[in-house]
This record gives sequence, C-alpha cells and structure tokens, in this order.
Amino acid sequence: MTKVCPETEEKSVCEAVVVQAISADVSFPANQFPSYKLGPDDQILDEPKENEKHRSVKDVVDKETGDLSDQHKRLSVRDLACKFDKNLAAASKLVDEAKLNEVTSLEGHVMLKKLRDALESMRGRMDGRNKEAVEKAISMVEALAVKLTQNEGVLIQEKTEVKKLASFLKQTSEDAKKLVNQEWSFACAEIESAKTLVIRLGGAFEEQELASKASRAQGPNVEKLVEEVQEARRIKRMHQPTKVMGMQHELHDLKSQIQEKSAYSIKLQREIAIIKRAEGSKSCPYVLDGAQTLGSCLRIRASSDNSASDISKCSIQWYRAASESSRREAISGANQLVYAPEPYDVGRVIQADILSNGQKFTVTTDGPINTASGLQSRVELLLRKSNSEFTVVISQMNGQDHSSRSHVFTVGKARVKLSRGWITKAREIYSNSMQLCGVRGNANAPAKALFWQPRKGLSFLLTFESEQERNAAIVLSRKYAYDSNVTLVGPDD
Repeated sequence: MTKVCPETEEKSVCEAVVVQAISADVSFPANQFPSYKLGPDDQILDEPKENEKHRSVKDVVDKETGDLSDQHKRLSVRDLACKFDKNLAAASKLVDEAKLNEVTSLEGHVMLKKLRDALESMRGRMDGRNKEAVEKAISMVEALAVKLTQNEGVLIQEKTEVKKLASFLKQTSEDAKKLVNQEWSFACAEIESAKTLVIRLGGAFEEQELASKASRAQGPNVEKLVEEVQEARRIKRMHQPTKVMGMQHELHDLKSQIQEKSAYSIKLQREIAIIKRAEGSKSCPYVLDGAQTLGSCLRIRASSDNSASDISKCSIQWYRAASESSRREAISGANQLVYAPEPYDVGRVIQADILSNGQKFTVTTDGPINTASGLQSRVELLLRKSNSEFTVVISQMNGQDHSSRSHVFTVGKARVKLSRGWITKAREIYSNSMQLCGVRGNANAPAKALFWQPRKGLSFLLTFESEQERNAAIVLSRKYAYDSNVTLVGPDD
C-alpha cells in the first residue's frame, strides 16, 4: 500500500514562512545601531560621527520600489496550488490502487476455490499416504483462504480510509484554492496601493526638488530687487520729505472740501424740493393729510371748501417710489381717498394721482415713510416662537361684508391658519397662489386691516386689535414665506 509522504506539507509551510518574510515598511538611516556609551545621568559619551553619510530620500524610495517588486514575486501562489493538485492526484492514485487490489483479491478467491475443488476430487481417488498429503494440501488451501479473507478485511478498511483521505484532500484543496485566491487579491490590492503611494512620494519629491532649485535660482534676483526698492524708499525719504507731506495735507483738504460741498448740495436739493412742493400745493386744489409713518393713514382732502364736494367724484390712484424723481410703481387696488402704508412702503415716497374734470393733480408725502416705533422689537420677540397668534375679526369674506366674532390668525413657519376654537376657516402652506398685504379698498380701520387670500377663490379682510399687530403679522408672514422661496404680495403686484 502506498504511503503518503509529508514532504508536500512541509514544503508548503516553508513557502508560507517565505511569503511572510516581506520587506519592512520602516526605512532606517543605517543598517546597524549607532555605537555610543552612556555615562552618569544618561549622557552620551561617544557620539556617532557627524560626517557619516546617510541614504537620501530618493535612494530610500528606489529601494522600497525594488522591495515591493520582490514582494510581488514572492507572493505568487501558483506553486502552492500545484502542491495541492499533486496531493489530490496522489489520493486519486491510492483509490485506483485500492480498486486494483480488490480485483486481485477476488481473482485469488476464485483460484483458491478451484484448487480446493481439484484437491477434493483427487482425495476421493487417493488412498493411504497420498490421501493424507492431499488432505494436508486441502487444509493449507483453506488456511490460505482464511488469510486472504483477513487481508480483504484490512484492504476494505484501508480502502475506506483512503476514500476519506481523498475526500478530505479534495475539500482541503478547494478551501486552500479559495483562501489562496482571496489572499492573492488582498496582496495585489496592497501592492498596488503601496506602488501608488511610492509613485506619489516620488512625484512630490521631484516637485520639491524642482521648487527648491527654482527658489535657489530666483533667490538672488528677489533679494536684489528688495534691496533696490528699500534703497529707493530711503532716497525718497531723504530728498523729498516736505513734498510728500504737502501732498498728504492737500489730499486731506480736498476730502474735507468735497464732504462740505456734498452736504451743501444735499441741503440745496431739499430746499428745492420744498419750494417745488409749495408751488405745487398752490396750484393743486388737494392736499395730503396724515402722519408719514407706518401705522397711520394718509387721506386726500380738498384745500378749499369750494372743491370739497367734487373730490368724491374724482378718480384716484396711489403710487410708491424710491424718491420723488425716480420711477414710481402703481399700488394695485389702492384707489380710495384713504391709504394705510404697510411695511413694504417703509423707506419709500407715497404719491397719489387725482383725475378731476379732465385735469390731473398729484399729491406726495414730504419724505419717505418711516417705520413704527417698537415694531422691530415686537417682531424679534415673535420670531423666537414657532407659531404667532393674533386676535382678528373677519370684516369681509370673498369681497362680501361678513360679521363674525373674534378669530385666531396663526402665522407659522410653514403655514398660515385662521380658526375659531376647533373650527378652522382656512389653513394653507406658503405658495405662489397665496396673497397677503395691507388693505387697499374700503375698510372701517385701514391701518388695522389686512387682506389675505389663502388660495384662489377664497379671500378674507381681517381687522386686528392694533396697528402694530397688523404690521407684525405682515412682516412675519413675508419672512417665513421668503424662507420657503415664496414672495407674498398683493393682488396684481
């Protein structure tokens, strides 16, 4: 019976040990430890020589590249796979030999049976001493048959063991191949990453060398240029100190004169505007009453009692502009005698065109609309909350007068809601179809009223408790809508 030799396993173990002997990742400046002695208090007595030359970074990179190439060759696992295949072939050969031995054993039984039958036939024909010899021969044949049977049992046991060994070697070979392929892929990935790192280090080293060469080449020129500039500045300070100081004083005087002239120009422009407004008021039969601040109402009235009866029949349109001379913007829906400025009008001039008997007259505010006192602090306080609630009364609904009790108008960061208790009149998120502005039509208290259209086909005219609450609601809703990329304006704005 063939005996399995452990040489293959020993060689594979040796090769595995060789595979693990890869190059070190750390490069030392020398191949041996420095020679020195320590004295009292750990002081170095014999220091290494300073003129000892160490390897440069480029040599280290080249050496690591060569080590990686050798490592790539050592990590080849084809020999290991061949060893596993040889072991599997040896196991298959053992199985074939066991089959041949089984066939040989079967032939031996047949031959022994034939020989015993021949001896039995001879014993019947023999007598005396020859008969005893034949019987002895028959007993010897039977002993051979028993021994052959015992050998067959041993052979069957060995055959079972050989089959187990072959299946084990086959499974081991498959597992080893999988493990080898996996380790091979890991090793290749590590080698590629190491190569990439080495190439990157080499490129950085080359760039550093080029930069150092360029800096060394440009160093003398730059230093020379700096010295020339410093020398020129020194000569300038020595020979022209009074001229430089005189120019500085002259520039300072020119700046002061320009500031004075600009202030005087602004003053003249204001006086001219006042004069034009006075001349226009003399020719215009209408005047504009009301405080020019947020939270008040601007009202058009006749300047004489004779034309007071005609003002109700006039056509009126309100405008807003950045200044009196700039292009103005019509306020849609504002065509009544009274207009209450909203937060959008702060910092702008409000004008009104009056068309009476074919003649057109224009009245304007003395200056831009000022913000209301306390509004900014009120808005900052409300911004700290997630939802701000205001008490309102519904004056109109879809353009029709509507009498109702007090409701709650809630301005949130994502939506606006109008409700009373658990009943919700309207609740909508900020969208382009939503409109919100100060009232521009007929209202009992225009400075406290607000127009809100949650969606198309539904609109409300809400009256707040105070002018500040109304303006704060407008500012909050427009800020939250702007955060949602939506601009809240009035109708047709």
